[in-house]
Amino acid sequence: MEFDPTWMLLGLPLAFVLGWLASRLDLRQLRAENRSAPKAYFKGLNFLLNEQQDQAIDAFIEAVQNDPDTSELHFALGNLFRRRGEYDRAVRVHEHLLSRGDLSTSDRDRAQHALALDFLKAGLLDRAEDALNRLEDTAYEAQARLALLAIYERSRDWEHAAAIASKMHGADQGDFSTRQAHYLCEQALALSAQGDRPGAKALLEQAVAAAPDAARPRIELARLFQLMGQHDAVLSTLRAMGERNPAALPLASALMVEAANASSRREEVHQLLLSHYTHSPSLDVLESIVALENAQPSLQATARQRYVQHLDKERSLVAAAKWLAEEKLEHEQFHPQIQRALDHAVKPLTRYRCAACGFEARQHFWQCPGCQTWDSYPARRVEEL
Repeated sequence: MEFDPTWMLLGLPLAFVLGWLASRLDLRQLRAENRSAPKAYFKGLNFLLNEQQDQAIDAFIEAVQNDPDTSELHFALGNLFRRRGEYDRAVRVHEHLLSRGDLSTSDRDRAQHALALDFLKAGLLDRAEDALNRLEDTAYEAQARLALLAIYERSRDWEHAAAIASKMHGADQGDFSTRQAHYLCEQALALSAQGDRPGAKALLEQAVAAAPDAARPRIELARLFQLMGQHDAVLSTLRAMGERNPAALPLASALMVEAANASSRREEVHQLLLSHYTHSPSLDVLESIVALENAQPSLQATARQRYVQHLDKERSLVAAAKWLAEEKLEHEQFHPQIQRALDHAVKPLTRYRCAACGFEARQHFWQCPGCQTWDSYPARRVEEL
């Protein structure tokens, strides 16, 4: 059978027409999809800007359904779920992203970081820790380490916290020497409570070496020496602390008085505290000076006048109340009622206040119980701020 070229002439136009029709159909479908996806996306963005999060989530879900391969929409949707407290849905979105094989390395790291934040916000600290550890050697490494540090502090896992702080300090991600000293102090206190005083002493000496200018390591070491009956070591340690960090001496003045009374070195400590008080008047240092002078009969009259002399330096209701407690009034029968009223009024003034969040406490904290910030409590009381 011979080939008839007429069929080829007839087939070529037909194939061209069919190809043109197919391309038009694909183009129309593509345009329809492109119109629907951006429309849903911008609708969601508009709802988000108007703080209508429920409607924004519905719009983004529609956009994701129209274009399931778009990672940015998944990230937006996951973040919205997290902000609304729907952590299980946020986790599902970010885990779906991580399961995709076509995800770029940068987007994979981003999804891993987002997943870690989901677990962290949900309070699933063990799963958050695992997710954050996977971010080592990524662009999110520094953020992950900070989050891990917060987890370990929250769970009081001081050993792991010290390891993370050491990594960050070594990688020039900040100065964590003082934070490391705090972690060593916390471990030392735990050992001391268990009766391991030599182990506690070794850790506190490491803390002093890690942060020579920090007040806490030397104060904790002095307290340990006091427990061990080494009163001379207490005074030498606190003297060194006062030289390195004079502002923190009010926190240690009462301990210095205890050691001075136990070692018969009252005069030495008395002169040291007077010298500090002259340059920087402080209620706690004043109290320590008065305590030392009251222990010596020849100085008791001087001690009574210390509070009045303090009023020349500072307008202190606390000092006035303490002076009045020892004075005889014209109508002495009303003294107890007046004194009770004054003592009640000065109570809030003798507290310590966190400089970061304003949380007030009767005792000084190295880490604020309210905002968990380290070294946010000044060494001075509320009245002196």
